[in-house]
Amino acid sequence: MSEETRRISKVIARSGFASRREAEGIVEEGRVCVNGDVVHHPGHPVALNDKITIDGEPLPRPAQHVYYLLNKPRGVITGRNDPDGRKSVFQLLEQVENRVEPIGRLDMDTEGVLLFTNDGDLAHQLTHPSMHVPKRYMVKVWRTPDERTLERLRKGVRLEDGRTAPCKIRVVERTDSGNAWLEVTVTEGRNRLIRRIFEHVNHPVSKLRRESFATISARNCERGKVRLLTPEELRRLREIAGGVDPKRAGQSERYKKGYARPKPKNDKGTRKRRTQNKRRK
Repeated sequence: MSEETRRISKVIARSGFASRREAEGIVEEGRVCVNGDVVHHPGHPVALNDKITIDGEPLPRPAQHVYYLLNKPRGVITGRNDPDGRKSVFQLLEQVENRVEPIGRLDMDTEGVLLFTNDGDLAHQLTHPSMHVPKRYMVKVWRTPDERTLERLRKGVRLEDGRTAPCKIRVVERTDSGNAWLEVTVTEGRNRLIRRIFEHVNHPVSKLRRESFATISARNCERGKVRLLTPEELRRLREIAGGVDPKRAGQSERYKKGYARPKPKNDKGTRKRRTQNKRRK
C-alpha cells in the first residue's frame, strides 16, 4: 500500500463514524462503497480524493480530535450496546458531543481511569501489544500473598493463553481481616489479566481500581465524572505512543518551564571540567 492510500477501515475510524473494529465489520457487511463500487475487505486501499459512502450516505469529514478521561465507577460496562440492558460508560459521556471510543477497556466490576478519544491512530498505538504501555492498579485480594508468590507473579505465570509478561507488585496495606491491598503495574492488555493472575495463585480479587493508564491518573476527576485531558497529559500520551519511555515522557516540557534538569550520571568529562575551572580560580 503506497503512502498516498490508506486502508478503508482506518479512514472510516479516523472520521469518527465508528471504532476501528466496528469499521472493519461495516466493510465486511458490504455497507461501504468506494467510487460507487461495494468493497468487502477492511484493507481495501483508498486515495484522498476517492468518494466513500456508508449505507448510501457520504462518509463524514474527520471531526476535531478530542481526549477525555472518565473515572469509571463499578457496575458499568465499557461496551456501547448491551443486550442485557446494563448501564454503559457511554451514558456517563452524554455531554460529550463527539463520538468517542475507549482506549482499552475495563470490565464491569473494575473502576478507575478510562480514556476516550476519536483519535483512532493514537488509540491504536497505545493499545498495540508492542508498545508495553504501563497500567497501574490498586488490587484487594483474599489473604496476603507471601513473597514467594509475589515473585512468581513478578516474573510471569503461565495462563491458558500464554505466559504473562513481568510486572511490578508491592504490598501497600494488610487489612484487619488478613486480606491485602496491592499496587500492581502491568504492560499487557489481556482481558481480565489482573483477576486471572491472582486467581491463578489462589488469591482472588475482591476489588480492583485502575489508578493510571500510560501515566495519566484520575487526578481532579471524581468517580463517575468526565474531564478533558490537559495539554501536558496529551503531550505525554503522544510521546509514549511515539516510543518514549513512560518515565521520561513530558520531561522536555518541564525543563522549558524552569524545572531543574537531572544531573547526568557517570559524566567524567563534566566533573573533570568543573575541577579544572576550580583550579583556575
